[in-house]
Amino acid sequence: MASRFVLVFALSALLFFSRSALCKDSNPIDDDDDDLSFLEEPTDQNDAAPHYPDPDHYDEDNYDDLENFSDFDEGGGDHEDAYKEPEVDEKDVVVLKGTNFSDTVEKNRFVMVEFYAPWCGHCQALAPEYAAAATELKGENVILAKIDSTEENELSQEYGVEGFPTVFFFIDGVHKPYTGQRTKEGIVTWIKKKIGPGIQNVTTLDEAERILTSESKVVLGYLNSLVGPESDELAAASRLEDDVNFYQTVDPKVAKLFHLDPEVKRPALILLKKEAEKLSYFDGKFEKSAIAEFVFANKLPLVITFTRENAPQIFESEIKKQLLLFATSKDSEKVLPDFQAAAKLFKGKLIFVYVQTDNEDIGKPVSDYFGITSDAPTVLGYTGNDDSRKFVHEGEVTLANLKAFGQDFIEDKLKPFFKSDPIPETNDGDVKIVVGNNFDEIVLDESKDVLLEIYAPWCGHCQSLEPTYNKLAKHLRGIDSIVIAKMDGTTNEHPRAKADGFPTLLFFPAGNKSFDPISVDADRTVVAFYKFLKKNASIPFKLQKPTSTPKSEAVSDAKESQESSSSTNDLRDEL
Repeated sequence: MASRFVLVFALSALLFFSRSALCKDSNPIDDDDDDLSFLEEPTDQNDAAPHYPDPDHYDEDNYDDLENFSDFDEGGGDHEDAYKEPEVDEKDVVVLKGTNFSDTVEKNRFVMVEFYAPWCGHCQALAPEYAAAATELKGENVILAKIDSTEENELSQEYGVEGFPTVFFFIDGVHKPYTGQRTKEGIVTWIKKKIGPGIQNVTTLDEAERILTSESKVVLGYLNSLVGPESDELAAASRLEDDVNFYQTVDPKVAKLFHLDPEVKRPALILLKKEAEKLSYFDGKFEKSAIAEFVFANKLPLVITFTRENAPQIFESEIKKQLLLFATSKDSEKVLPDFQAAAKLFKGKLIFVYVQTDNEDIGKPVSDYFGITSDAPTVLGYTGNDDSRKFVHEGEVTLANLKAFGQDFIEDKLKPFFKSDPIPETNDGDVKIVVGNNFDEIVLDESKDVLLEIYAPWCGHCQSLEPTYNKLAKHLRGIDSIVIAKMDGTTNEHPRAKADGFPTLLFFPAGNKSFDPISVDADRTVVAFYKFLKKNASIPFKLQKPTSTPKSEAVSDAKESQESSSSTNDLRDEL
């Protein structure tokens, strides 16, 4: 009796679980142990082809060369295209590798090291300047060296290299970042300040003429003595200004050649530049801090015309805030005088920059970066690389308007401007298109969990990611609480969308939009993205397996299904 009961119970349980397996909805996916391989299966042919705008329409070099605007070189963009190294005479630049690095920096008191990548446009531009500086400094007890970071990855990571070029200066094995200009003259001047006394004597007219002919800006102190308190203060000020050479003299003839009155009361000091406003006379107390402050405020031109060569001079300056005038060469004749007059009022507080918009090589990419589309003269305030905020001046370019705008800019009273493409007329795709002006509506919608890709049209990694991203969006299009979106980071901006490089993937959880987004640190596969969303989404969701199958498998799958059904019915009949 007991054995019959056990048999009946066992058969009943078998029937129950067999029918449960048949009747249970197999579509919902609830945990990571389920088979998610179907997520990686092809859905349709369109997933295999990128749909970004034609990358040939964009000039990646233009963006690379504007590192001072947005550090694109640090972002891991696509650099797989063949690169032909320029012909540069680097005979005096020491090539370092992991095998000789430690010996070089330990056995030489002064070593400058450039970490570079062969594909980096900034590194290519620096190469001839760096090589020329190495040649000029030959015999000065200093070594200029370089390291290919693409080959010496561990060494680069050890020194925290995140972008290229990264330049360090080692003194007795201890390194500090190079903060000077990326020019031969800037490098030589900066290094001489570090390895020498910081100030040089001028005792003959021949020396004075050589200095005035060869250097773009210099400081001369006309002293009572070449040694003593006056010289000490001048030398101390010199060490605070790495990109300007300081000289001293007691010779009246030398002073006259430097445009100082030989009979002036000493100590006297003058800053000479080759640009407009060539002469700046010091009238403060002759002490280190006052001299350094004077040089800092006067060493730049009143208005700097933007070029690739002087970009570091602008964006690596201690004066972070800049006013940029965008105008054609013809319009600049009308507005530059007032712009220069305003520059005098804010000397030492703001840097004034002129961008010639009809210069295709520089004006167009710079204008595009800042979102300047008008042909009329436009003035824009920029806070520099630290937070990269922009402020557009509304109205005519007049001295009175510039004075008011500049003062409000300094006092942080202006409303920032953010670039935006036009809002799409339709936005019904699986991947939603985000621009600056619809960012709040789509990404900051508190009722949605939003995954956002910030991409660049020219970025090869973004193009490689797109089929995966499209497939993810297609699988999740039936989940109302989830939005898969993308935004062109080169033409759109938003204060909540900070891109460290391209692509940048950010997740904005529903009901949590006031907090910083979550950076997506996951493998770039559909399954990995799905698991990330399951883990981080504020609103739980269930994914339905697709009911359709590829045509090539449809017949065999149907046959297998029929056989399975028949087998199950036979089992039921037997039970």
